[in-house]
Amino acid sequence: MPALPLPDPPLTDGVVLLRPRRAGDIPQRFRAFADPLCLRFSWPLTEPLTERHVRERFVQEEPARLRGEEVCLAVVDARETGRIWGGASVYDTVRSEGRLGVGYWLAPEARGRGNATRTLRLLAGWAFDCLAVQRLELTCAPDNTASQQVARRCGFLREGVLRSHIPFRDGRRDTVLFGLLPGELV
Repeated sequence: MPALPLPDPPLTDGVVLLRPRRAGDIPQRFRAFADPLCLRFSWPLTEPLTERHVRERFVQEEPARLRGEEVCLAVVDARETGRIWGGASVYDTVRSEGRLGVGYWLAPEARGRGNATRTLRLLAGWAFDCLAVQRLELTCAPDNTASQQVARRCGFLREGVLRSHIPFRDGRRDTVLFGLLPGELV
């Protein structure tokens, strides 16, 4: 599968900027993702998150992009581009079927101001325009109501619950599935 492109130029709406992650982001990324809410919904392991985990994940991202599997981006304050607000990605690519997954997370100081909605709109618009996908899928935990609200604000439709969908901590977790088709992004 061919490599996935990086957004060029980086994606922005003047408030949020989505750019490639950098090695220098790792300490901020670790501090932001170590927030209890991020860990509750996005950290599947039972062991505590460490900066080593974040560093190892960073090393894996570019080879995965080159294999055509995912694109991981830093979500930053567009007015202060060194300040990490979170992360966003396209992943679970099935390009032969024209679909892929989208995901995002935000640090506590970036929440509650529409930044997740802005991030998802930028990411989804780029995926439809530049990656020519015909379907985006967004998944989240059933009790992650904030993420579900963001999905709905962007036009994603709730399609159902995937029972016992993914390994998570000491067991498995259900997942709510949302879908978005071209022309539905709001």
